[in-house]
Amino acid sequence: MQTNTTDRDLSLRHVVATLAYRAAKVLRDAPPDFGSYRPGETSRSAGEILAHLGDLLEWALSIAQGAETWTGSAAQSWDSDSARFFASLTAFDNYLASDAKLHAPAGRLFQSALADALTHVGQLAMIRRLAGAQVRGENYYVANIETGRTGMAQPSAPGEFD
Repeated sequence: MQTNTTDRDLSLRHVVATLAYRAAKVLRDAPPDFGSYRPGETSRSAGEILAHLGDLLEWALSIAQGAETWTGSAAQSWDSDSARFFASLTAFDNYLASDAKLHAPAGRLFQSALADALTHVGQLAMIRRLAGAQVRGENYYVANIETGRTGMAQPSAPGEFD
């Protein structure tokens, strides 16, 4: 258990690590055609949601750096958009871990890009279930989520269930 955490570590870096853990679970081992799966004719495809996740984390970093920029990206391959998402998440976490000035209140970063990203990861989990490739449930209270661990490589889940 982490001790002597600052609000910046707890409210943002731990959320970023939680997002990485949950996203890795949903993104890995997706079926080959999952990126094009669309639960309804007017819904975003899974791949479009994943591309949006990369956009959100790049946006969060730009806000934190004091130069807000939004870019809406088209979906690429599942693997390249997954890599982009985790690279963006890592870049954001690296900025948070630095001594660089945070140009936005932590709560506003959470309520915007981070909360939206968590919502979209949940959507992807639901879409996987609809596509017949469900992700096992988990007791996230006992998950080994570690601040600074922001890549696809995450520890195995200690409390999964069906």
